[in-house]
Amino acid sequence: MGCGSCGTGKPGGCKSNGGCSSGACNRLNVHDWLRDLPIDDIDSQCKVVEVSFKQGSRKEFFRNTTLQLFEKGDYVTVEGVNGFDLGEVSLTGELVRLQLKKRGLDEFNPDMKKILRPSADREIETFKISKSREADILARSRTHASNLKLAMKLSEIEMQADGKKATFFYTADDRIDFRELIRIFAGEFKVKVEMRQIGIRQEAAKLGGIGSCGRELCCSTWLHDFKSVNTTAARYQNLSINQTKLSGQCGRLKCCLNFELDTYLDALQGFPDYADTLQTAMGQAFLIKKDIFKNLMWYTLPNNTKHYPLTIDRVVEIKKLNQQGVVVDELQAVEITSSKSKEVESSFVELVGQISLKTLEKNDRRRRDQQRGFNNNDRNFNGPNNGPRNNNGPRNDGPRNDQRGPNNGPNNNRPNNGPRSNGPRPNNGPRPNNGPRPNNGPRPNNGPSNNTGQAQS
Repeated sequence: MGCGSCGTGKPGGCKSNGGCSSGACNRLNVHDWLRDLPIDDIDSQCKVVEVSFKQGSRKEFFRNTTLQLFEKGDYVTVEGVNGFDLGEVSLTGELVRLQLKKRGLDEFNPDMKKILRPSADREIETFKISKSREADILARSRTHASNLKLAMKLSEIEMQADGKKATFFYTADDRIDFRELIRIFAGEFKVKVEMRQIGIRQEAAKLGGIGSCGRELCCSTWLHDFKSVNTTAARYQNLSINQTKLSGQCGRLKCCLNFELDTYLDALQGFPDYADTLQTAMGQAFLIKKDIFKNLMWYTLPNNTKHYPLTIDRVVEIKKLNQQGVVVDELQAVEITSSKSKEVESSFVELVGQISLKTLEKNDRRRRDQQRGFNNNDRNFNGPNNGPRNNNGPRNDGPRNDQRGPNNGPNNNRPNNGPRSNGPRPNNGPRPNNGPRPNNGPRPNNGPSNNTGQAQS
C-alpha cells in the first residue's frame, strides 16, 4: 500500500513525480481486481473512465475518445467550465460499468464530458499553481462571509486546473443570500464563482478523521451513499439511546448503525410477537431486552430490580397460558453461568494459594511497630523473659524480666532484675503535694523512659 509500487521510490503521499498506481493517496478508492486480466475484445470494452479530483473527494465519469488506453494513476486533461481541468484516473475497464449502474448513469449518454488528452508537463505545473491558492482563498473567503454576517460555514474550495473557476462548498441550516458575497469573491479572486451547498455528512467526508472504532471514517474511505439513520436501528440492536455514543464526527447518528441492522432483523423473526408483558402470580413481567445471540428474553417484575432471562419456548408457553386465563406461579428463569468468571476464579486460587490476609496484616503491623517503637500501654508480655530490649534511644537497661502478678497496682511495683545505668529508683507511692517544687538544677538526661504508672503532681 502507498506509493511503493508507483516507481517513484518515495513513501506514501509523495505528491509528486506522476500518479500512484495503487491509488492509496486517494479517498473513496476502488481496487481494480480485473486489471491484470487479458482483454478479449477491445471494441466491447467500456469507453468510460472514472476520474477523481482533489484526492478522491470528487469523482466523475468521462468518455475516452482518444485511442490511448489509460491506467490507474495517470493524469488526464478533461473538459472544464470555459477551460480545462486536470484529474487522476481512478478506475478503468469493466468495473466502470458496475459503477455507472450503481449510480444510475447511462454509458452511452451523449452529454457526458470527454477526456481531451493525457496531461502535459505544462498543464501539471498550472494545476499545481492553482491548487496552491486554495488555502489562502479559503481563509480570505471565510473572513468576507463573517464580515457580511452570513450564517454559513465554508468547508472547502476546489480550484479548476486552469485557475478560471472556483467551487465553494458550504453548509448552512437555512437559505443564504450570498449575491453580495459572490460579487466580492469574483472581484477579488478573479475567478468564476460557484457556490455549492452540501450536508453535514458530506462535510465530514471531505474533512476526514478517525472514528470511535479507531479507523478512518467510512464516508472518507468508501461510503458515498448516505442513507437516513434513526434511533429505531439502535433499538433493534439493544443499544442504549445515548446521543453522545451514537453520534459520529458529523454530529449525526453513525452510518454504521445500518450495517448490521438487516442481520438483527432476520434474527428477531424467531422471537414471538406481542410478548412485551407476561402475567405471573408475582405481578406483571415487562420485557426489557432480547438477546439474539443466546435466544433469550429478559423480563423484570414490579418492585424488583432483578432481571429474569427466559427462553423463547418458555415465553411462548406462558403467553399461551395467559391467553387461556391462567396465571403462572413463577417464570422459571434460566441460570446464566459465565465461563470467563470461573476461569478467573480458578487462576486466582492457583496463584495466591493459601496466603491469608490476616497474616499479611499482622506482619505489616509488626513492621510499623518496630519502626516507631513500642508503646508500653499496647505491649503484650508473653513470657517471663522478653529478651534484650532496644528502644531506639540512648537508654540501655539490659535484659529485663518483667514478671507481673495478678495485680501490680497503679504504680506497677516491679522488682528490678538488672542493673540500671542511673541506679535503682525506689517507688515510695504517691507523692504529697507540698507546693511548688524547688529547682535543684538541671536533671540528668536519662533518655526516654516508658513509665506505665501515672505521675501525680
